[in-house]
Amino acid sequence: MSTRVSRRAFLKHSAAGAGLVILTGSAGIRAYAANNKLNTALIGAAGRGGVHLGPAAGENLIALCDADEGRMAKALAKAPAAKTYTDYRKLFDAHKDLNAVFVATPDHNHFPAAMRAIDGGAGVYVEKPLTYCIWEARTLTEFARQKKVASQMGNQGHSGEGWRNLCEYIWAGAIGDVAEVHCVTDRPTGWWKQGIDRPPAKPVPQGLNWESWIGPAPMREYHDNLHPGGWRGWLDFGAGALGDMGCHIMDGAVWALKLGEAKTIEVEAESSGVNGETFPAWSIVTYKFPARGSMPPVTLKWFDGGKRPPRPSDLEPERKEDYGSVFLGSKGTMVADGTGDGARIIPEAKRQATPRPEKTIPRSPKGHHGDFLEACRGGEPASSNFDYSGPLTEIVLLGNLAIRLGRKIEYDVVAMKAKNCPEADALIRRTPRPGWYL
Repeated sequence: MSTRVSRRAFLKHSAAGAGLVILTGSAGIRAYAANNKLNTALIGAAGRGGVHLGPAAGENLIALCDADEGRMAKALAKAPAAKTYTDYRKLFDAHKDLNAVFVATPDHNHFPAAMRAIDGGAGVYVEKPLTYCIWEARTLTEFARQKKVASQMGNQGHSGEGWRNLCEYIWAGAIGDVAEVHCVTDRPTGWWKQGIDRPPAKPVPQGLNWESWIGPAPMREYHDNLHPGGWRGWLDFGAGALGDMGCHIMDGAVWALKLGEAKTIEVEAESSGVNGETFPAWSIVTYKFPARGSMPPVTLKWFDGGKRPPRPSDLEPERKEDYGSVFLGSKGTMVADGTGDGARIIPEAKRQATPRPEKTIPRSPKGHHGDFLEACRGGEPASSNFDYSGPLTEIVLLGNLAIRLGRKIEYDVVAMKAKNCPEADALIRRTPRPGWYL
């Protein structure tokens, strides 16, 4: 008997298995006919925001926002009719007719910008990680569900073929029970500085709205290695290597091994050390998940900053270690790159000898952006909507608790509590500057 399921049934089943409620259809969403354009806004118009400019401008892009006027000017050349703002609060005050909002600010501004979009009834696409801290991820997920708006996080690999192949092979038992996963990234090496002290203060560059850039984070004076690209390594603004790449690289493990169903998680870390200002230059984080239904307990190990796990014994001697994740099963091994591409059984001879399982997971009809825009029109929920990507983000950010506190965390997922570590509360839910949270 075929195990094929529809896209809608799959999304509903996946959410139910994680104890979630998922939205279907156009309930609560400003639904538009397929040939009508959505009113869109882009917050964070340069850098990563440039990836979203095309999809946003392909609709009716009516508003652009970036704290840096110079960087926003380049985006404006592609959307000359859009109104411009350097403070997203003013954007939402001025525009009550938005249907879809793209948020590509630094991590610390994701939550307050996205909450305002949802509060106004707009669908919202947020870059990864979904939020700066765990409480924000949980709150944003629940608010989007309450308001019944379309949502999507920017882990584009979730809409690709790779992670679907991985899930189908693992669910078909091709490599047996998976007891350990290794996730690897080169960040922050060569991307931003970590493990450094704060540089001397400098005048704020002309055209940069510093109040808006700081947003809900603690106020500080402008300095080098912060804007536009160095903010990821600073504790007040970014989520380090985990925040940058975890929602990509760990996506396959969370999806295929149903880690979002875990009610408790243990996590501990070793690193080069946290100095109170920045994340460490390298870290190794170990997550331990209990059994989930028929799936056995599993250990997930994260490596960054040049640290690497042992080379898989199944990897051919001539093949480079060019993977982002390794799945060690009782009957074999699978590897994939950081966004799921190239997911395959190793060695090659075993891959060719293993029957391809049936494609039971619906494929993405229009890609990551296109699926989100269709969801904003009242269509099927996007695959990485917040009911999925919120719990994924919580798991990723949990690793930062262990890095920053330097001790093992016994985490109660439902209660959002580190049972053995009350000092984690301030990191699970930060205290924002007044005027930025709803």
